[in-house]
Amino acid sequence: MTKPQREITLRFLAEPQDVNFGGKVHGGAVMKWIDLAAYACAAGWSGKYCVTAYAGGIKFVAPIHVGSLVEVTSKVILTGSSSMHIAIEVVACDPKSLNRRKTTHCIVIMVAVDETGQKVRVPEWIPESDEDKAQHESAKKLMDMRKIISEEMEVFGH
Repeated sequence: MTKPQREITLRFLAEPQDVNFGGKVHGGAVMKWIDLAAYACAAGWSGKYCVTAYAGGIKFVAPIHVGSLVEVTSKVILTGSSSMHIAIEVVACDPKSLNRRKTTHCIVIMVAVDETGQKVRVPEWIPESDEDKAQHESAKKLMDMRKIISEEMEVFGH
């Protein structure tokens, strides 16, 4: 049996159709790339079709310009019975200079499902390095915070 793939990097060139009225790549395009990378990572880890259950903490740190080479790196940092918490980092650079800079980061939770849409088990990920352990603990803390935020958000739902 082959070991599940924990991390993947997708690369895109920022194209003119990705640009907003301010001349920078719009957040929606970046969020699409994030979702694609999260899916590829989750599918590679679980060996199953996966759906997005949550995307949060999206922080846009720097703009992306048309023509930039964009790298979206996704990495499993926590697994549940059917869910995978995926850390995403987006970096961009001019392809001629390759001077990379972080532009965006967030957490996405993907859930593995079968052909009927029912949740299915995923392999457990166990952190090994100190960095892995720190990210794993952070993901658990964020999970607790999301429960509180979800309760607070009830005031907006019907």
